[in-house]
Order: sequence, then C-alpha cells, then structure tokens
Amino acid sequence: MKWYARWVARLGLTNRPRLRKLLVAVIGGTVVLFGLALIVLPGPAVVVVPVGLAILATEFAWARRLIDRGSDIWQRWYSRKPPPHDSLGNDAR
Repeated sequence: MKWYARWVARLGLTNRPRLRKLLVAVIGGTVVLFGLALIVLPGPAVVVVPVGLAILATEFAWARRLIDRGSDIWQRWYSRKPPPHDSLGNDAR
C-alpha cells in the first residue's frame, strides 16, 4: 500500500480523513456501479467489480471483508475436483 500512501500525501489528504474517505467512496462506488452495469452490458464485469471493491477497501472495513469472503469462495470453488466420468462422457455415479 505504499502507492496509496504516496498518493494520499501527494494530494494533501493526510490531514483530511473525511475528505479522503469521501473521495474513495465516490470513486470506488462509481467503479462498482459501472461494473454492475457491465453485468447486463457487454464488458468485463468480473474484473471491474472487484477493482471497485479494492478501491473501497482502502478506507472501508466492510469492503475488505467482502473481498476476503469472495476470495475464500473462489479458492474453495477453484480447488474442487471434477466428478469422475466414464468413457462415454456420462457421470459415473
């Protein structure tokens, strides 16, 4: 998060936490809403929504928890083993 601290210092927001939180909320919320619109519009909603949540997570604990929960769900889903198949391509149950 060194880049975040550099930008906060560069913009002079170190001593203005309310303004910093407001800017992060507006920018992150806009990105999340754009990502949600991309669910029905053509575009990479799967990428844009987590980016917006990552922006929000720099200032809000609820966004960090949401990212952590999504990461846990993704890890569980990604590590699943596929069910065995027989030679005809049918499930071997």
